Amino acid sequence: MVDVETSGLSTRWHHVLQVGVVVVDGDGTVLDRWSSLVAPRRRWWFRVGPTNIHGIRRRDVKRAPQGAEVFRELAQRLEGARFVAHNAPFDVAFLRKASRLHQVPLQIDEPLCTLRMSRALDPERLHSHRLADLCARYGIDLTRPHDALADADATAALLPHLLRAHHVERTDQLSALAALGTRPRPSA
Repeated sequence: MVDVETSGLSTRWHHVLQVGVVVVDGDGTVLDRWSSLVAPRRRWWFRVGPTNIHGIRRRDVKRAPQGAEVFRELAQRLEGARFVAHNAPFDVAFLRKASRLHQVPLQIDEPLCTLRMSRALDPERLHSHRLADLCARYGIDLTRPHDALADADATAALLPHLLRAHHVERTDQLSALAALGTRPRPSA
């Protein structure tokens, strides 16, 4: 499971501030946890965005590892793993931009999106599918919302519930889940 915290919502203007990764096996057992803040490229002028949401301050990222170092570590941790995130298109877009910017190849094929998986179970959209709301619904402890590692932990705990709800029992069934919500909607 991967989560990023960013300085805003636009890949054009904003950047990754923090990355969190939780590696689980097929049974959902946590094998590894890692997170890192990311130092800004231009130290003399940078914005960290909504600190009231993610809690990351300028002084926090000022002493963080450089982006190239963080993304090399991330690439190693993702090697051979299935990329899963809550709202995966958001995380993937920021990570791909950052990997190009720091010239670190990052392989992300067929990402699974727990947001799309949850929405597919509720086609009438009767419920909220925000990570915090899903955690409350499934009895998952989300200790620090909008901390990359805490959100990745919560996503790791959420995934088995969604896989069961989608009747997924084998890894060869994951490609169909990865395609959820990626097809264009038919026009009316």
